[in-house]
Amino acid sequence: MKNVTIAEVAEHAKVSKSTVSQYLNKRYEYMSENTRKRIEASIEELNYHPNVIARSLKQKSTFTVGVIVANILHSFSTQILRTIENNFNGQGFHTIICNADDEPEKERNYIEMLLAKQVDGLIIFPTGGNLDLYEQMKKRNFPVVFMDRKIEGLEIETVMLDNHRAAELAIRKFTESGYSKVAIVTTSIIRNTSPRVERIEGYRKALEDANLTANPAYIQTADAEKIQNVLEDLFALEEPPEAILAGNDIVLIEVLKFMKEQQLHIPKDVAVIGIDEVPFASFYSPPLTVVSQPTIEMGNLAAELLLKQINGTSEKESSVVHRLQPSLIDRDSC
Repeated sequence: MKNVTIAEVAEHAKVSKSTVSQYLNKRYEYMSENTRKRIEASIEELNYHPNVIARSLKQKSTFTVGVIVANILHSFSTQILRTIENNFNGQGFHTIICNADDEPEKERNYIEMLLAKQVDGLIIFPTGGNLDLYEQMKKRNFPVVFMDRKIEGLEIETVMLDNHRAAELAIRKFTESGYSKVAIVTTSIIRNTSPRVERIEGYRKALEDANLTANPAYIQTADAEKIQNVLEDLFALEEPPEAILAGNDIVLIEVLKFMKEQQLHIPKDVAVIGIDEVPFASFYSPPLTVVSQPTIEMGNLAAELLLKQINGTSEKESSVVHRLQPSLIDRDSC
């Protein structure tokens, strides 16, 4: 089957090759609607498919970006990934998505693989364990954006939630509802994962603002598979908590499993708020109060920042950390 060339499309549509090229690159500014329709019809009629390899060689770009997510099991991660992929697909880029499972060595392998494939840029939910690689990319001015987590001392554009505010919204809701014995449970902070650390800081500050003292026994962190043990210890205390802030969606699921196994009723026995909206929150019984992240805005912003770096149009800003605001979705679990 003969491959159709861009010259044949141009001849069929009665336009120049450069006009077809502009159409394929979505540069429509100086192109009439009639011209666009003729080119579109010619491409369809001739069954033309652009030669991606030739395009890459000519423009010195692979039109591919990589996204390395720390843990794809988070609802937050999958929502962000979909937004990022949609953005780049609309710009004619392919997206390679990798899951690091919160393991620095796995993240390192993916970074090295994607760089070897000559992707045009990377969006990374960093594990925090590959500082040398992050620094190398920064020194080379390689287009990279961090998502969700910041790395201290590195001037790399980062998109993340205002985590202090997220915890504050939850604690304020608890205290306004009359709860004073409030615990926070989150996944491990062994590598100082910034969202988890900041949410604990926000929890402490919000309790202080409410004239309450943070009980150290109520602040618990552990790997996901050990959350059940942490909850058992919490409720074995002489004064168990009246309310629990689940630091992310994985912790929230473990909390709900524990409540069911222990036949504890929400919010009668224990009030619960989770950080991160989850698909089942609105129809769980009772419907769950959550602090939601603006995932679409965050994904859009990360894609925009990376595209600007790739295109060489990014501007130097006073702050490279872009903080987006959470919102409380008030339901019936508190």
